[in-house]
Amino acid sequence: MASRRVSAIFALLVAVAAFGQQRGGITFESSDERLARGFEWAKKQALAYVFTGDPVGDWYEASLPGRQAFCMRDVSHQSTGAQALGLAPLTRNMLRRFAASIAESRDWCAYWEIDKFGRPAPVDYKNDKDFWFNLPANFDVLNCCYRQHLWTGDKTYIEDPAFLNFYDRTVNEYVKRWDKDGDGVPESYREYGHRGIGSYDEDLDFHVLVGSDLVASQIAAYAAYADLAALRRKPEAAARYRAESLRLRKWFNEAWWDAESRSFYRAMKQDRTFFRRPNGAIPEIWFDAVDPGLRTSSALARLAGENVEVRSYLPEVAYRYELRDTAYAKLMEMLDPALKRREYPEVSYAAVGAIVEGLMGVRPDARSLTVETFPRLSRETAWAALGRLPVFTNEVDVRHTGLRMTTLANRTGPAFLWRAAFPGRHRWLLVDGQRRPADHARRRDGSPESSVSIRVTPGTRRRVEVP
Repeated sequence: MASRRVSAIFALLVAVAAFGQQRGGITFESSDERLARGFEWAKKQALAYVFTGDPVGDWYEASLPGRQAFCMRDVSHQSTGAQALGLAPLTRNMLRRFAASIAESRDWCAYWEIDKFGRPAPVDYKNDKDFWFNLPANFDVLNCCYRQHLWTGDKTYIEDPAFLNFYDRTVNEYVKRWDKDGDGVPESYREYGHRGIGSYDEDLDFHVLVGSDLVASQIAAYAAYADLAALRRKPEAAARYRAESLRLRKWFNEAWWDAESRSFYRAMKQDRTFFRRPNGAIPEIWFDAVDPGLRTSSALARLAGENVEVRSYLPEVAYRYELRDTAYAKLMEMLDPALKRREYPEVSYAAVGAIVEGLMGVRPDARSLTVETFPRLSRETAWAALGRLPVFTNEVDVRHTGLRMTTLANRTGPAFLWRAAFPGRHRWLLVDGQRRPADHARRRDGSPESSVSIRVTPGTRRRVEVP
């Protein structure tokens, strides 16, 4: 009876979150025809991977095409693009499947990959003693759940027992079970084989003890858990894991930094020495584990990748650090029909996410019901406009004209706060033609920004511009 009641409540939450939002309803227009065509391809390709009516529930492909499955790393990365495409209920279903699968019999690992029948994908799972798992995955999914809550405001992520159990087990039992040396970070020993790989880098011949992505994802997961704990009114847990995240971040920036090459080590080997090799520096930047200054600038200078999985992260990372020209070039590479393996699901979803959160700078925060915009148009793009973008339970339109004017419309849904931000330091901004004093802050890269915050009521359109 209790399980049926929980299922009914969960189904109701799914319906409520989807209300007023159209799956695949998002539009994108721009003076940049190549960019607009690329978006249309990405949208069509991503939606082609959406499946309904299967035993696992509604889902989208997030693994090697043809497996009819979704894996933890890919879902975590594809989630922002999926949100923009109106697929938030599908993402929640998939993340909840991962969360509900965590088990002591697998040393508190979730299922790495789940197929359309709701089973652990047979290609990766034989039994609880013989299965494939990459240790950053639990951390990655925890961080993704928090980001999805910020985008959607869906309380399932902070109230559903399956999610809460997953969060708590991940930062407690999971870490303790895999951390044999007691330093607070899981390790992967050679005898583990593929049952607990210490990185997303799946070179089992080399078999790293700890990958840089494992540490970076743990830093992000602890920070996310702290914020989730704060939302759950658990201040002691919030303080504890915020401190743990900062402790690991300090250790990573000191111990994992190679001053000679001015780069981070990629992994710790089985003999506990560090391993250095050329790499795109994606993990530490993606998971926001890098201190400002030389470490950040050096990591950004190494943004590269040979396979499409790694390359799919590059535009988002470059936009995040205000490298507009680099980000645009990397995005165009992803949208190029000549790109090998462009059909990999992660490519199209990541492209949509990079345009929405990167180029258009849309960043929602459900905690304060605030939507931030920040234009990152490069010289190739005079204007760009999103229509019917799902945010919280709303649909919004956002249009940037260069770097100096933004309009936002609240098509459907309740009022929210719009934080309209622009590059540079400006004394005033014009709000619907009226001069307002600007607030000032620094972007992630240290560059100045100016902003105003205004209320956007249902059915209204507001305009903010640099005088």
